[in-house]
Amino acid sequence: MTIKWLGHSCFLLTDSQGTRLLLDPCDPDTGYDIGVHEVDAVTSSHGHHDHSYFAAAGEDPYIINEPGEYTVNDVKITGFSTWHDDAEGALRGRNIMYLFEMDGLRVLHAGDLGQLPDKDTIDAIRHVDVLLVPVGGTYTIDHRGARELANTLGIKVLIPMHYQTDALKFELEEVTPLLDHASGCAIHRMRQSEASILPESLGNDRIIVLDYRA
Repeated sequence: MTIKWLGHSCFLLTDSQGTRLLLDPCDPDTGYDIGVHEVDAVTSSHGHHDHSYFAAAGEDPYIINEPGEYTVNDVKITGFSTWHDDAEGALRGRNIMYLFEMDGLRVLHAGDLGQLPDKDTIDAIRHVDVLLVPVGGTYTIDHRGARELANTLGIKVLIPMHYQTDALKFELEEVTPLLDHASGCAIHRMRQSEASILPESLGNDRIIVLDYRA
């Protein structure tokens, strides 16, 4: 499986059979130009413009934007309802976390998670290999919440998203606090936007920082 970060919370997942999934596409108003990608499906954690720019998925894409279970070719996708804020949705509404089961891996995209999931949701998700998680605070959990979620799920690899970069046109916390407080973790700062991850190459307690510009 390959994971390509296009910027903000947007990723392109591709499995060994060629199935392509676009996650949380953001519009150009964010400062990112993610282009247009021919994909098998596109997922959206919520309806805000920086997570539901479906034009990036080409013409008439298969859109997944509700909780539930889905199958796209050989990929199983499960959406879990959570909150976009720490007031049970009173401020920003609902958020959907999507679990992707592909190539023997379990990848969780946390969307704009603003409050850590309750025990029932954690139990339903079970174990996670790779966590794509916001760390920028303000509209989501920050680096502390991201590490707490990672520890609760017992993940192998954490890939941060939704944080301040040179491109982003609004203010979030940078990725630096996550890395500064990641004692005991192996940190890989990539000079590319894409990483190939296999079950045998997962390792333990790793943080991979991708570069959307490469």
